[in-house]
Amino acid sequence: MTGGLSRALAAALFSQIRDGTLIVSEDGEQRSWGDGPPTAYVTLHSPSAWRRLLRSSTGLADSYAEGLWDSPDLVALIRLAARNATLTDRWRERLLPLAWPLRAGRALAAPSTRGRRRRDIAAHYDLGYELFSRMLDPSMTYSCALFKHPRMTLEEAQRAKLELICERLELGPGDRVLEIGTGWGALALYAASTRGCHVTTTTISADQHAHARRLVAEAGLEDLVTVLAQDYRDLRGRYDKLVSIEMIEAVGWRHTGSFLGICSRLLERHGAMLLQAITIDDRAYEVEKASRSFIKERIFPGGSLPSLRSLGDDLARHTDMQLANLQDITSSYVTTLRQWRERFARHEAELAALGYDERFRRLWDLYLAYCEAGFAERRICDVQMLLAKPGCRLRALHRGGDPRIATARTRTVLTPASTPSSASTPSSASTPSSASTPSSASTPSTGSGTESRGGVAAHE
Repeated sequence: MTGGLSRALAAALFSQIRDGTLIVSEDGEQRSWGDGPPTAYVTLHSPSAWRRLLRSSTGLADSYAEGLWDSPDLVALIRLAARNATLTDRWRERLLPLAWPLRAGRALAAPSTRGRRRRDIAAHYDLGYELFSRMLDPSMTYSCALFKHPRMTLEEAQRAKLELICERLELGPGDRVLEIGTGWGALALYAASTRGCHVTTTTISADQHAHARRLVAEAGLEDLVTVLAQDYRDLRGRYDKLVSIEMIEAVGWRHTGSFLGICSRLLERHGAMLLQAITIDDRAYEVEKASRSFIKERIFPGGSLPSLRSLGDDLARHTDMQLANLQDITSSYVTTLRQWRERFARHEAELAALGYDERFRRLWDLYLAYCEAGFAERRICDVQMLLAKPGCRLRALHRGGDPRIATARTRTVLTPASTPSSASTPSSASTPSSASTPSSASTPSTGSGTESRGGVAAHE
């Protein structure tokens, strides 16, 4: 496709902007589309950028990584795209029937074997302690924090999130806890040291496994914490409590049901599970499954976001667990990602010296901005979901549960709708997990630390 044709097609697409203004500078000239706030600016450095920009979010990301264009505010640009995604969403939805054969072919060509899962996880989480230690807080917690007030530091907010998980599960001495998706060990160490429970945690990231084992030894907690390097499908035994924090996105949509089924079978009848999950708008779920977005292709290979409805369906079909409590912490992810991105930028020179080249740094800067925008526009959400087995003995449940939870509304959200929605159809995002160009979701924001009035719960 010639540069002129690409430019004309892009201009036709930009002419559909209805919310906000896009200003593009090229060779000293400016063109603008749309009207009113918010305003986003882009400077093109090469005519080839037009052609690349038309190749979905992957073309957008690759062209940015190669320096073909810049923006003074990537988050504002992606939020603008999110607010005007209806047109492209509709076209992508219409093309879904054509995508099914391709999707089936990809599944046959690349089945989710244990070896493939390890390679996919290593492609992200084994990029080096040097990278993540310069981006995350000292606890190396790579998931949404819980900002109860704006003055909290990232470290305080991550500790608040870990404390909330322990409170929800009512962890205590004698509890046998399984964590699927160790991360760098923050939750296992926190739960064992503050509650005295026995924690078995597993990860298939070699770097995370080695780091977590080292921390456990340094803390003298070998009698309370066991760190495994096993795929979740190979786990055995029974546990009182189970935790999985933003790991379910890495499972992939074909295996979410079996993952939840395994979690249910690993729990005693009196057990409970806390699932923290990144979810995508129900109306975008089918498009998300078929997409080959920038996040899935360049950041989290093999990943896919569940939706609230798909999780509800999988829970009903594959487990005997019920939703007991739900908390939406999406707004905290916006702050979390902003602080990660600021730390990443602050250490840019160090990362360059460590061998993370400019292309990598630009790609990760875009990844962090992309996800921040997705959560800000609620194209994607982050939720904590407490799941109870039939004989669950959590005290909060026997006291009637949290009065702030509207259980009837929650059941409605998790039950498949009787009629299909005609709303816009976004695609994936993630932090730690998978995203495409974000757009506003239908679920209302409840802020950090407030109970959602309906919804569900996703890092290894």
